Amino acid sequence: MKQQTAPLVLRPAAFLDRDGVLNVDHGYVHRPEQVAWIAGAHRAVRQLNELGYLVVVVTNQAGVAHGYYSEESVHALHRWMREELAANGAVIDAFYHCPFHPEARLDRFRSHHVDRKPGPGMVLRAMSDMGIDKDRSFLIGDKATDIECARRAGIPGFLFPGGDLAAFLDDCLASFHGELRGEKAR
Repeated sequence: MKQQTAPLVLRPAAFLDRDGVLNVDHGYVHRPEQVAWIAGAHRAVRQLNELGYLVVVVTNQAGVAHGYYSEESVHALHRWMREELAANGAVIDAFYHCPFHPEARLDRFRSHHVDRKPGPGMVLRAMSDMGIDKDRSFLIGDKATDIECARRAGIPGFLFPGGDLAAFLDDCLASFHGELRGEKAR
């Protein structure tokens, strides 16, 4: 007798850029003392968690390629950010970063890598790694390269202009869920 297996349940994901979306982009942020959280960042992540979204950060980290800091510094900062958010009831499910840059000072990171936004590599890898439902997922970024990354990955992208991330997320979700129901975006 053939054994039945439960179908894989894919979860939607909210992909978030880091610098300029979760924290103020001061340029090459890589230490906790450099982090100034964007207004509403903790609330936005918590809201996504409560709605059942996986929250995945996708961030270019050219500072590694230029030798300003190490990948371990990136990992340490991401661990700290995860702890800070968790203390506020918000969970980041995964961080993906791209240390490559076509004009890197360090040879091993000099590349036109598919992970470097606007390339879709980080998003596509997360989708594969985490069992993500592409049709119910979206990306929020603060640069045109983020939106192009989303387009190349086949998901909607929302350009965050700054301000309160939780308020912006409310508008994104209203628009996105309306599109999922077949309504016209407002």
